[in-house]
Amino acid sequence: MQTPAPFEYERATSVEHALALLERYGPESRVVAGGHSLLPMMKLRIASADCLIDINDLTDLSYIRVDGDHLAIGAMTRHAQVLASAVLGEHYRIFHDAERVIADPVVRNRGTVGGSLCQADPSEDLSAVCSALGATCVIRSSSGTRTVPAREFHEGPYETAVGPAEMLVEVRVPIRSGVGSAYQKVERRAGDWAVAAVGAFVTLSDGVVSDVGIGLTAVGAPHFCAPEAEDSLRAKEPTEANLAAAAALAAASARPQTDQRGPDDYKRHLAGELTLRALRRSVARATGQEA
Repeated sequence: MQTPAPFEYERATSVEHALALLERYGPESRVVAGGHSLLPMMKLRIASADCLIDINDLTDLSYIRVDGDHLAIGAMTRHAQVLASAVLGEHYRIFHDAERVIADPVVRNRGTVGGSLCQADPSEDLSAVCSALGATCVIRSSSGTRTVPAREFHEGPYETAVGPAEMLVEVRVPIRSGVGSAYQKVERRAGDWAVAAVGAFVTLSDGVVSDVGIGLTAVGAPHFCAPEAEDSLRAKEPTEANLAAAAALAAASARPQTDQRGPDDYKRHLAGELTLRALRRSVARATGQEA
């Protein structure tokens, strides 16, 4: 049986307590909530921690609400809550699309939004969603809070902008009018990590694309996004030709690697095809053609 290296364990009773524990135990301490990614990696000794700080009691970080012109999602919000949220479904159906293909009910009942983003797995679904939507990550330390755009939050595989004595506490998504959004994924089996996946949103004004976001995962796109593809669509009509041209640019921005999930050229093809499908569905939702 595989077991992790020895570690200390503390259960935080508040955000302030969790931050104090992070400071006490130093940069090799880790926070844990659902633990579905961190604990298996520790068992394989791919990851280690001097201390695990359990934050499951921090229920004040579990919420989904409208806050002015943004949607605010607490870092301890479970995947199942995201899937069930009428507020998120009203504004961005991409969240429901993505959550339906994340793992299985057991994982969705325990896994958290903050844990998924902070794990920074190159194949993680919500990272692509947040990059597509232009979300902002709120990071807290004992000295205050700071914000980091989702497109700057991931600094590399399994690396984020969260410092040693900091915690991600909230994700903020701007509310847009006239928006449609969608998520498309190819996986080897239900609930698996993506072979490739793409999320998108489109806002329309007078029949023209006024704003657009494209997020890609599992295909090596820098910061999970495709800015050149987005730029190619702005101020244009969402015709099939224009959507296809943007999809081709998204595929060109991908840097996939051949692995057990498939060869690089197949993944690049999927990046383009899934981008096209996500954009088509986003436009259909924005124009009311899909109920």
